[in-house]
Amino acid sequence: MGPDNRAGARMESESGVVWLEPGLRRLTAPNPSPMTFRGTNTYIVGTGEVAVIDPGPDHAGHMDAILGALTPGERIGAILVTHSHRDHSPLARRLSQQTGAPVLAAGPSDWGRSAVMAALAASTGIGGGEGVDRDFVPDARIAEGDIVAGDWGEIAALETPGHMANHLSFAWKGAVFTGDLVMGWSTSLVSPPDGDMGAFMASCRKLARREDRVFHPGHGDPVTAPRSRLADLIAHREAREAQILNALSTTAPTTASAIALQIYTNIPANLLPAAERNVLAHLIDLEGRNLVVATAQIGVAAPFLRR
Repeated sequence: MGPDNRAGARMESESGVVWLEPGLRRLTAPNPSPMTFRGTNTYIVGTGEVAVIDPGPDHAGHMDAILGALTPGERIGAILVTHSHRDHSPLARRLSQQTGAPVLAAGPSDWGRSAVMAALAASTGIGGGEGVDRDFVPDARIAEGDIVAGDWGEIAALETPGHMANHLSFAWKGAVFTGDLVMGWSTSLVSPPDGDMGAFMASCRKLARREDRVFHPGHGDPVTAPRSRLADLIAHREAREAQILNALSTTAPTTASAIALQIYTNIPANLLPAAERNVLAHLIDLEGRNLVVATAQIGVAAPFLRR
């Protein structure tokens, strides 16, 4: 897990609304867990006509909190979803029905998979699918470079797959809403076939080429040194890759489960399955780069050899 960056949170009201800067409010859904930290962040962008980013889980109390955070005369003009995990997207439909605002996202939950991941999804034994909102369908699809404009100004869509194939980030006035791609308190789960380690690394490097002033993640507080945090995340994944390669031999096949036990030595037992998924994601990426080979159908129990 990464460092918890709490410097950005300020001006919290009794209702739980945090004003992060003029024109930007944050609420946190009541769904804390080892994977969601204090809960899912919902952002309200603008004043007057506002955009909502990541409504969160289908929780009546959280919907009431979102609507209650609006001042008299304000209305929701757009609902943006970074990706369709059940802690981010399910409330979008009910909020849309209540307000008439369209739901905008890259696509449904199986959208955007690479050919490799699509083939793995069609096979047996790959597992995965943790927390996927399989019923999610946006009203309109948005892609790289699309602008969602309103009283809030302009929100630009950035395609940032990796944690999930349909993952978007949203840029607004020098800030980027990074969903589950970049967080300050932890690294992200990358679980095939929905997650793709090669795409994840490419998305991190893509954001590292930008000069944004702050990231607002799906969980936890603002990341106030974005490029430094990205450098740390990239270095962390590269170090994991090196550990995985070191754990493999050219003669004795080793599974993702066995490697996870070897290299994740300081995590609680309940997080070990997530570690196994991350290792599997690395192995699939390494196989695609011809650095390892699977000796059976790819899955957590599949043996791999180093080339």
